[in-house]
Amino acid sequence: MLYSMKYVVENFNISAKTLRFYEEQGILPTISRDEKGHRVYNEQQIDWLSFIRCLKETGMPLSKIKEYKELYESGNSTFLQREEMLIQHKLEVQKKIDESLKHLEEINYKIAMYELQKEEVGKNPNYNFKCHGLEIKNVN
Repeated sequence: MLYSMKYVVENFNISAKTLRFYEEQGILPTISRDEKGHRVYNEQQIDWLSFIRCLKETGMPLSKIKEYKELYESGNSTFLQREEMLIQHKLEVQKKIDESLKHLEEINYKIAMYELQKEEVGKNPNYNFKCHGLEIKNVN
């Protein structure tokens, strides 16, 4: 089955400009054209596009995505290199997730501190709010 650029744009949450850029940069495999010269995408290209977006959204730079695509096009002799690229990227993504979870814990802690002190602040406008281990004095 073939898909028009309009269909891809509308159904895969990607802009026409990005599609053209990926094609121009050699990130997306060669795109066929219909009899009117319009780009048409086949199932394999749609699968690639989905994978490219996945990698991009997880922070892989386009240069690495292009490198991966070129290795893929080189055939089975690059299998282990491609696997290693994905393993390294996975480790980087996991590190970012771990850091984000650590930050989320800190934010949740601060919210809990606000919740614990909210009632006191409501009862007493002169209440000295404690945040980050510091006492915040109400200055009017």
